[in-house]
Amino acid sequence: MARAAETGARILPVDSEHSAIFQCLEGNSKQEVSRLILTASGGPFFGKTRGELENVTPEQALRHPNWSMGAKITVDSATLMNKGLELIEAMHLFAMEPDRIEVVIHRESIIHSMVEYRDGAVLAQLGLPDMRLPIQYALTWPERLNSPVKAPEFLDMHPLTFAKPDLETFGCLPLARKAAKAKGTSCAVLNAANEVAVERYLRGKIGFLEIEDCVRRAIDTLPNKASPNLEDILAADAEARAIARGDCAI
Repeated sequence: MARAAETGARILPVDSEHSAIFQCLEGNSKQEVSRLILTASGGPFFGKTRGELENVTPEQALRHPNWSMGAKITVDSATLMNKGLELIEAMHLFAMEPDRIEVVIHRESIIHSMVEYRDGAVLAQLGLPDMRLPIQYALTWPERLNSPVKAPEFLDMHPLTFAKPDLETFGCLPLARKAAKAKGTSCAVLNAANEVAVERYLRGKIGFLEIEDCVRRAIDTLPNKASPNLEDILAADAEARAIARGDCAI
């Protein structure tokens, strides 16, 4: 982001949530923004308790209700870690402090994210859950061209619903927010430990809830470097992976 600022380059987001925020910010000043609102589907385990999640299998975790994604991202959606990583991305992409980025569960995945302005207006970007749309917009921006993606049929649509994320059951999201607030190497540690933990879960080496345990152990074990260079970040990444590859049971 610093390099983009130095050169005047424009970074165009492709992920659906960040594309939505980008579109809702166009033509407006960031100084007028109160908060960014990231929407989350809640994944396949929305409404479950921690007890119900103890023995969920990778096959169950990979049954996402709305999106067809790769295995790693789908598990991240099940733990809500994907929304934590998106919070960190939004913090950097839009120069927004994490306290001004909220996550809301929106099961239908029609509203891809929203921007609330200081006058109380909220702008939202809506569309079917189809990655072709945000990818095309990144490729054709600032133009909008014809697309194979259909627009939502509002008269045929089920009601749109919203809920608070369950931060006690899905502890990866508050861990990501903690890392976002700490900045420094914390976000690298979070990401690296999560990648290893998800891989171990998919191979049947650890349980679903132990993904969170692995990430927490890495964050609690490694000191955060506030102003890291690239060498510091790579070292933190390697150390976090080594911790996550160990016995993560707590």
